[in-house]
Amino acid sequence: MSLPTELIHHPYRPPADFEAVAPGVHKASTVIFPSVAAMRERDWKDKSAYTYGLHGTPTTFTLEERIATLEGGRHCVLAPSGLSAIALVDMALLRAGDELLIPDNAYGPGKAFAEGELAAWGIRHRFYDPMDPADLAAQLTASTRLVWLEVPGSVTLEYPDLPALVEVVRQANERFGYGQGHQRIVTALDNTWGAGIAFCAFEAGVDISMQALTKYPSGGADVLMGSVVTRDESLHRRLLLTHMRLGLGVGANDAELVLRGLPSLALRYHAQDATARALAAWMQRQPKVARVFHPALPGSPGHEHWKRHARAAACLFSVVFQPDIPAERVDAFCDRLQRFRLGYSWAGPISLCVPYDIPSMRTTPWPHAPRLVRFAVGLEAQEDLQADLAQALQVLD
Repeated sequence: MSLPTELIHHPYRPPADFEAVAPGVHKASTVIFPSVAAMRERDWKDKSAYTYGLHGTPTTFTLEERIATLEGGRHCVLAPSGLSAIALVDMALLRAGDELLIPDNAYGPGKAFAEGELAAWGIRHRFYDPMDPADLAAQLTASTRLVWLEVPGSVTLEYPDLPALVEVVRQANERFGYGQGHQRIVTALDNTWGAGIAFCAFEAGVDISMQALTKYPSGGADVLMGSVVTRDESLHRRLLLTHMRLGLGVGANDAELVLRGLPSLALRYHAQDATARALAAWMQRQPKVARVFHPALPGSPGHEHWKRHARAAACLFSVVFQPDIPAERVDAFCDRLQRFRLGYSWAGPISLCVPYDIPSMRTTPWPHAPRLVRFAVGLEAQEDLQADLAQALQVLD
């Protein structure tokens, strides 16, 4: 055998009993079969064997099982980003003529996907007020097939009564005479904020829990990934088949990064939660601040729902300044921050802030000053972040 061939087809195989703290990283497009019979017998859908890298490796299967456990579910599929996970749910469950309901304060790119691609495919969508279960009930029709939920609302952090919203959908399914088949209305929760730590989505009755693993499970601000978890076998099969047809694979090195972040997830979540609560309360006392949005803060929209249903509150809070402060001064405040850096996403080690123009993001009236600043607390010391906020507030004098 020539040297080039021997290097490729080398007979050595390492011992099989190696075990370490970090799971192994298996990279593959091609998977080798021992025989034609094995090639024909293997089924990629049940994780009993390997067929092709896109359908899973030991690394991605390990991550899927751990995310399912984190969420309190049974089945998980991975996607290249949180947005692609949202799109996967939409495309797996909706067909032309169906209707989708979305919270008006939901994640913007998910709304844009409905307004663009889904609308072009003949799938209707409407936005409902998540703080009013009666509004959701009024908008459900016999054509509705999917209701998105988000706890709390993206950017403005209103905390809805999640069990009440799920109950509205359950009653609608009963009213329309839907059973457990494809016709029933499915509830899907964007649980990125809760991350499996603040509450269990399935205990609240949702059918599907989606996360942007980019955020808390990764924790390093260096990877993009999403997940879709369910307890329902039939829903999982629908998701899995669409996942396969779309080719939504994730890289082994990205899966490795998320697996590395999972052991510290709870510690990071609670540490950032504690700092965010302290800073939100401090900001609420500042004279230039008109309103602070944080679910654990008394007076924040939905605070009572949070008290009943959640155990923690993540790293986010948002601030609306006094109405006499012009938008350009708010931007100057953001520019003056030194520890809070300007950047999207959250749950990483570095604190971030982003100014938003809320009226441009909503279909319903926004009763506060239009410019809102969302803060994402990192892992820096609370006193350093508070000092940074204090020095930046001076620009508003």
